[in-house]
Amino acid sequence: MNYLIGDLQGCCDALERLLQRLDFSPSRDRLWLLGDLVNRGPESLATLRRLQGLGNAATCLLGNHDLHLLAVAHGARRVHRSDTLAPVLHAADRDALLDWLRHQRLAVFETGWLMVHAGVVPQWSRDDTLAAAAEVEAVLRGPALSDFLHVMYGNEPVRWSPDLAGVERLRFTVNVLTRLRFCAADGTMDFKTKDGARAAPEGLMPWFDAPGRRTADTPIAFGHWSTLGLLDQPMLLGLDTGCIWGGQLTAARVDGNRREIIQVQCEQAQAPGS
Repeated sequence: MNYLIGDLQGCCDALERLLQRLDFSPSRDRLWLLGDLVNRGPESLATLRRLQGLGNAATCLLGNHDLHLLAVAHGARRVHRSDTLAPVLHAADRDALLDWLRHQRLAVFETGWLMVHAGVVPQWSRDDTLAAAAEVEAVLRGPALSDFLHVMYGNEPVRWSPDLAGVERLRFTVNVLTRLRFCAADGTMDFKTKDGARAAPEGLMPWFDAPGRRTADTPIAFGHWSTLGLLDQPMLLGLDTGCIWGGQLTAARVDGNRREIIQVQCEQAQAPGS
C-alpha cells in the first residue's frame, strides 16, 4: 500500500497512532511524507529518529521548517520563539540526523503523483519541477550546504524566468516548493497571505487555480497549507490538516485508481498564530 501523509511538525505520537490505524508494515507498505517533518510540535527528535529508522519504507520531502532546522544548525538562522528544535540540536546523534535530513527530497513523482511540500508555479511542467528540485537537492547534499543556507532566505525573485541562475534560481525554487500558497495569473508569487483559499487578495489566487498551469494534467499532492484544510480532488491532494493546531494528521492511500483518506485526531501543540 502507498500512503501520502501531511505535515507532521514533530507530532510523533500522532504519527504512531496513524501508522497503527493503517496497520502499517515497512516490509509491505510505503510512506510518502510531504514535508515539515519537524518543529512547533513536541517531538521533533523522536520524529526524525522514527522516520530515519524506516529506511526505504519512507520517502520524506523537505518543507520550510525542515530547511529552517538545517539553517539554525549551520548558524544561518536564529531560533524563533515558537521553535521546538532544541532537543534535535543538542542530541548525541544530531550530526547523523541532520546529515540524513539534508539528503531528503524536494519533489518526487511516484505512484502517479507529483509530490511537493507547498506548490508549483504555472510555468513549470512536471519534469521542470523535478529538475529544479534536483538542482537544490544537489547543493543541500554537497560541500556548499552552509554557504547556501546563508543566502537561501528572501522573497526575490518572485516570478520565474528560465534566465534565472545561481543563487537566485536556487532561492526561487526553494520558495516555490516550500513556501508557495498564492500567486498571480502570471505566476508572480505572494508570501504574505497565509489564510485559506477564499482569503485570496485581489489579483491573487491559489497556485493550483492559476490559468494555463502546465501541471494541470498531473496529479499533485502537497502539504504546507493548514488553513486550506483537506483538499481531495481528482488531480489535487492537499493533506496539511493542522495537526499541531489540534486538527488531524491525514494520510491518503493511493493505489491505482483507489483512494482513501485516513485521519487521526491530534492534540493541540500550539495556538494558531503563535
